Amino acid sequence: MEQEFKELRSDENDPLFDKTNMLKKEFPSDFRQIRYFTLLIVQSAPTEIKELNLLEQQISEVIKNAVKHGNHCDINKKVTVWYSFSPTHSHIIVQDEGEGFKDLEKWNEFNRQRLECLHNNDFVKLADYVSFKTKESDSQDGGNALFAALEYWNGGFVYNGKRNAVAMLKKYQQKFPNQNKDGE
Repeated sequence: MEQEFKELRSDENDPLFDKTNMLKKEFPSDFRQIRYFTLLIVQSAPTEIKELNLLEQQISEVIKNAVKHGNHCDINKKVTVWYSFSPTHSHIIVQDEGEGFKDLEKWNEFNRQRLECLHNNDFVKLADYVSFKTKESDSQDGGNALFAALEYWNGGFVYNGKRNAVAMLKKYQQKFPNQNKDGE
């Protein structure tokens, strides 16, 4: 049976890029302030979203990628974040002023190989797929934020045509207030 792999994709017309009724914040590309910027966004999320710390971490990683890889920590370049939260979803769009993620296809192939090694329990070969590096990568880079993002953002994770913006959606199970532990 053929293993199906989640991939990064680029689609300018994806409905996840619809910014209708979303809040918007713009930040300078100051690496030291990423946590603060993330908290400004996450504070509007409802308390019903139980995995708030994981949500904060995921948003922080996407902003960090925009600041570091997109805008190269140029304080004069902005990162723009559109966001919308409810008890049933988190919808985020992050855009930088950079050239875009040029190695998307290479990353997808790397991830496919990595997942195939995991699926086949080939841990010797898996050692070759621990971290994704490009010519611009430094010792801290490894593509791990993208591996996690594909799993976390269960409603979609897609780049725009230029690949300098990414839209993502997390869907949450709706809790019914009168339901007890037995589901009655």
